[in-house]
Amino acid sequence: MSYVEDLFGLKNKTAVVIGGGGVLAGCMAEGLAQAGANIAILDINLDNARQKAEQLSQFNVKTLPLKADASKKTDIEIAADQIEDFFGSLDILVNAPGINSATPFFEITEDEWQRILDINLKSMFLACQVFGRKMIDRGKGGSIINISSASSGPPLSIVFTYSISKSGVNNLTQFLAREWAPHKVRVNALAPGFFPAEQNRKVLTEDRIKSIFNHTPMARFGEPNELIGATLWLASEKASSFVTGAIVRVDGGFSAMTI
Repeated sequence: MSYVEDLFGLKNKTAVVIGGGGVLAGCMAEGLAQAGANIAILDINLDNARQKAEQLSQFNVKTLPLKADASKKTDIEIAADQIEDFFGSLDILVNAPGINSATPFFEITEDEWQRILDINLKSMFLACQVFGRKMIDRGKGGSIINISSASSGPPLSIVFTYSISKSGVNNLTQFLAREWAPHKVRVNALAPGFFPAEQNRKVLTEDRIKSIFNHTPMARFGEPNELIGATLWLASEKASSFVTGAIVRVDGGFSAMTI
């Protein structure tokens, strides 16, 4: 085994990827599988979960696709028990459900507000509660990676409720990092910049794209595979053994830009 494989390899680890049927989380799941982790794909769309699980089988790892509404605790609890029974372990959680909206502030309804908060923040809370409990009870530690966003602060224009939900993800992450450090459960957040996917494509108008590029030193969008390195680092108990409560930004310099 090479030095890099020893440092970042995840052989015989079990990773749960919530929202893994999507573009970004699906790519992160691929990276984890290529590093040797067995993968459970949870998604509200079972067909998407199955397709991703089948794709990951080429890396000679065990996979388990499951349908789950991440905003419902019962769904998460049932899935967690199935994962534990199937794999026999639980080491890594990638918490990546998410939706977006560009509704102007005065037109946001209570239903839309609640739906975005339920999927983007409540689901994170529930998954951390359910899977974190199992990690602590097992007594072997673990790594939780919550997916935040460049919009978590300072907030982005247009995506009002989304930005608020992601700022909550950061707070949740740091709170749990503090609480669970004695149990060797590390909790970090990965904050992507602009990576076009289904949930944000509708807000990427020509003018907004121009504004994004002007505010991003690298002057381009991110590619999904550019999230893999940070994911493997945070997942590895060796490479990031002293990292918890961090908000890791993969944004082409967006957060470093002022004028």
